Amino acid sequence: MKKNMHSSKRQFSRLARMRRRGSAQRSILALLGLSAAVGAGYWWWSSGGRSGSAGSASEPLLHVVTQGPFDHIVLEQGEIESSSNNEVKCEVKGRGGSGTPILSVVAEGTLVKKGDQLCQLDASALEQEAKNQRIVVSGAESAVISSEAAVNKAVIARQEYLEGTFLTERKAIVSEIAVAQQSLRKTELSLESAERLAAKGTLKPLQIEAEQFSVENAKSNLESAQGRLKVLDELTKAKMLVQFDADIETTKAKLESDKNTLVEEKNKLEEIQTQVKACTIKAPADGQVVYANKSGGRSGGDFVVEAGALVREQQTVFLLPDPTRMQVKAKINESRISLIREGMPVKIRVNAGEDELLGRVIKVNKYAEPGNWWGSNVKEYATYIQIMEPPETIRTGMTAEVRIFVEQIESAVQVPVHAVYETKRHHFVLLKDGNSWKTQEIEIGATNDKFVTVKTGVAQSDNVVLDPRNHLDRMDIPEIREENDRAKMVALSNQPMPKPPVGAGGPAGAGGPGAGGAGGPGAGGAAGGMNPDAIAGMIMGRMDTNSDGKLSQEEVASDERMKTAFGDYDANKDGSVDKAELAAGMKKRMAAMGAGGGGRGPGAGAPSN
Repeated sequence: MKKNMHSSKRQFSRLARMRRRGSAQRSILALLGLSAAVGAGYWWWSSGGRSGSAGSASEPLLHVVTQGPFDHIVLEQGEIESSSNNEVKCEVKGRGGSGTPILSVVAEGTLVKKGDQLCQLDASALEQEAKNQRIVVSGAESAVISSEAAVNKAVIARQEYLEGTFLTERKAIVSEIAVAQQSLRKTELSLESAERLAAKGTLKPLQIEAEQFSVENAKSNLESAQGRLKVLDELTKAKMLVQFDADIETTKAKLESDKNTLVEEKNKLEEIQTQVKACTIKAPADGQVVYANKSGGRSGGDFVVEAGALVREQQTVFLLPDPTRMQVKAKINESRISLIREGMPVKIRVNAGEDELLGRVIKVNKYAEPGNWWGSNVKEYATYIQIMEPPETIRTGMTAEVRIFVEQIESAVQVPVHAVYETKRHHFVLLKDGNSWKTQEIEIGATNDKFVTVKTGVAQSDNVVLDPRNHLDRMDIPEIREENDRAKMVALSNQPMPKPPVGAGGPAGAGGPGAGGAGGPGAGGAAGGMNPDAIAGMIMGRMDTNSDGKLSQEEVASDERMKTAFGDYDANKDGSVDKAELAAGMKKRMAAMGAGGGGRGPGAGAPSN
C-alpha cells in the first residue's frame, strides 16, 4: 500500500513539472512571436511602409539661413566660491611634532554668527601644563619679594653706617683727640714749672726727665688719635661705602633678574591660557561653515574635518564664505584663454537651479593652474566671474555653467555648426537650389556652440543642408592643394631625432625588436621617428576639453590646422573624431605627403644611431 502511495506521488510530481515546463515553453514561444511581429513592423516602418515612399528617409534635412543678433560665447564649467572667504585656522601650537585632536565640530553648511563655536580641540594637556606653570609663577613671585627685601636691607645698612656707626666712631676719636690735647697741655705746663724749680735748685734732673717723658707721651697719644681720625675719614669710610654700594647693586641686579624671570613665567602662563582658549575655535565673522578638507593625492596626507582628526598649527580648518559676495572660478582651456578679457558679460546657470544669473569677468590669471601627476599636458587658466545679486539658494562648491560673451554682433548671417563641412582649411555648405544641390564655399567668422557666422558665400533665406557629411554624394568639393603643409611635414620628417633609450626599438622599417618590418605588422609610423598614435594621443589630451574621448568642431575651433583637416579625420562622418580616426587620418596624410614608409610598431622609440 505504501509503495503504491509513493508511486502515485512521484507520478503526480512528474506531471506537474511537465505542465510547468510546457507552460514556460509556450510563454517563450509567445514572446518570440511577439518580438518577430514587432521587428517586422519596425522594418516596415523604417523602410517607408507608412507612406509608401522608399526614399523619403534619406532626404537631407534643411535649415533656412538667418540674419540677426549673434553671440560668440565660451562655454565652461566652474565652481562657485566666495570672493570674501574667511579662513579659520588652528592657532594651537604643535607639540611633539603631531597635532591637536578634534573633540567636536559643528556640522558643515551651518549658518553661524560671529563668536559662535565652530570646533572644540583637546585641551587636557594644555590645562595640566597651565597648572604646573602657575606653581612656577608663584615661586618666581616669592623670589622677587626676597630680592626686594635684600635691596632695601642693603640701602638701610649704608644709611646706618653713614648716620650711625661712622659718626659714632668719629666722635669717639675726636673726643680722644681733645683729651690728648688737654693732657699734652697739662704735661707741658708741668714741665715748665719743673724747669723753673730746677733752675732754683729745688728739683733734681731725674724729675725733669719724668716731666719731659709725660709731654712726649701726651704728644704721641694726640698724634695717634689724629691719625685714626684721618684714616676713618679718608679710608675706612670710603671702603665701607664701596662695600655697601656693591651690596646694593648686587641685590638690585638679582631683583631685576627675578622680575624678568617672573615676567617670562607669567607670559608663558598667559600663552598657555591663550592656547587653552584657542582650543575653542570660534567664528571670526558671520558666514556658512565649509570644511577645509584636503586631499593629499598620490603622496597621501589627506585631511578630513571630523572628530578625532589631528589639526596642525596654522592649518586651515574652516572656510566662512560671505554669501553676499559670490563668484565662479572657471578653468579655461589654453586654446580659448586668449579670447577672455576682464569686464566681459557672463550668463551663469547653477546646476541646482533653473534661473540664469548675470555676472562679469573680474580676473583672468596670467599663469596656468598647477596640474596633477595623473593629468594631461593641457594647460588651464583660472578665470574669476563675479555673480551679480547672488540668490540665497546658491552655496559654495556648487557646479555652475558659465557662458562668457566674447563678442556680440547686432546683425550677422549665421548657419548651424553642423551645416558646415570643413576640409583643408576650407569651409563648404550644401545649398538647396530648386530641385538641384549646390556646393558653396563660405568664409566663416565668429562661432559659438550652435551657430557659425558667415561673411561671404550664403545669404539670408538660403536653404542649407544640416548634415552634409551624410550626403557627400551630393557635394562637389573642388580639389585643394596643400603645398605649404606638405613642405612643413617633409621638413619636420627630415629633422634628426634624439637617441632612444636602450630597448626602444630599431630604425623605422628595420624589423628589429619592437619594430615592424617594412610594410609588415606595426607599419604606419612616420619615418624620422614620428608616431601617429602618440601624436594623436597628445592632440586628444590637449583638445578634448570635455574628456569624452572625441573631438568636436567647437573643441578644435581655435586650431586652424585641425579645423581644416577635421572633415578628413572624421571617417564615419558623425561630426566628431576619436583617437583611432585621428591616428588613422594622420597616417594617411603622412603617407600621402611622402613621410610614410616602413614604420615602427606601437610603442617603438626613435631610430637608433
